[in-house]
Amino acid sequence: MASGEGRRRHHDLVPLAALLKREMKSEKMEKPTVRFGHAAQSKKGEDYFLIKTDCQRVPGNPSSSFSVFAIFDGHNGNAAAIFTRENLLNHVLSALPRGLGRDEWLHALPRALVAGFVKTDKEFQSRGETSGTTATFVIVDRWTVTVASVGDSRCVLDAQGGAISSLTVDHRLEENIEERERVTASGGEVGRLSIVGGAEIGPLRCWPGGLCLSRSIGDMDVGEFIVPIPYVKQVKLSKAGGRLIIASDGIWDALSSEMAAKSCRGLPAELAAMQVVKEALRTRGLKDDTTCIVVDIIPPDNELPPTPPPQKRNKLRDLLSFRKRSRDSASKLSKKLSAINIVEELFEEGSAMLAERLGNDDNLNTGQSTSGIFVCAVCQVDLAPSEGISVHAGSIFSTSSKPWQGPFLCSDCRDKKDAMEGKRPSGVKVS
Repeated sequence: MASGEGRRRHHDLVPLAALLKREMKSEKMEKPTVRFGHAAQSKKGEDYFLIKTDCQRVPGNPSSSFSVFAIFDGHNGNAAAIFTRENLLNHVLSALPRGLGRDEWLHALPRALVAGFVKTDKEFQSRGETSGTTATFVIVDRWTVTVASVGDSRCVLDAQGGAISSLTVDHRLEENIEERERVTASGGEVGRLSIVGGAEIGPLRCWPGGLCLSRSIGDMDVGEFIVPIPYVKQVKLSKAGGRLIIASDGIWDALSSEMAAKSCRGLPAELAAMQVVKEALRTRGLKDDTTCIVVDIIPPDNELPPTPPPQKRNKLRDLLSFRKRSRDSASKLSKKLSAINIVEELFEEGSAMLAERLGNDDNLNTGQSTSGIFVCAVCQVDLAPSEGISVHAGSIFSTSSKPWQGPFLCSDCRDKKDAMEGKRPSGVKVS
């Protein structure tokens, strides 16, 4: 089958060695500097973080490097946070098809993040522990930032020029009406804590279990309608760069996104992280674990990030601060947006439906390995052709079902999908 990818010109051939040298030189010129800092104050000992700056899309190729920054805010113990820190990155990478170029790799990343989150949750629940954790997982590849999150550990972007925006959505039942409706539709009960006399106190919680969050990793005692399917957002920064502030709710319960960003402007990343924690403690005191990572994405010709004061912006520019990318003119649009310091939105999706998130994009791996054996789109186990169950398989009365199309799931992952959607009771038993 002919495709746009297959119709390439073959004249003016360039030797491979020269092509690689040219590409590496171009990457070196365009690649920003990434600097980071971390600070924390512990109250319960349930916050964990991950910083890894030596990851490579192509093993052994330094020019394919990317960085990972993550925060895991555990509850009901630290087991889920520790397990997620140790396993999530590998599960995400294993869900990415092999042999992709950089653009294709970035395009495949949102789906791989969904698969990695669900696999991590499934494996942790199989251990029979009732702990849970938020997860805010950030991948920085040159100017492109991809964030996947469940729970309420937020990631904020402070772009050059003073524009502050959130790259995550808080999955708190108290504040997120859509998530409340989804949980109740899937069989959960949402309400406040009742005390003697019938009075209700505190934030909205999901029962059984009393969890305030609608999405997390773990929490097998609450019910599988508390899903691990992340909200994912991918943006491309302008060549002016920007600052990321990734923090647990110990920060965000004390500071707004704007307060956190403004409190540390002008400081290098390490001092900035310390300042955000200090400001949160000054405002609210140490009532919860308080963890912050600051990441500066700096143009290659800048030693330190520029620190201009917030500028007055006209309404039109504010409306254009995020723009959807048009696929047929992506390259031209990207250059224009970068030139005028506008952050380009590449991807955003928050659906809790696994079929919608795994999709059936023909440009990506549809669930068949190089050996010809089908693989589960979530846990990556090999499947015989007769074993795979399409992620689209559902009721025979559903006109939208496409049970013949991949991606495919193993029976265990199919059972988990049904449980998350409220189609069957959770099979998890807590001793």
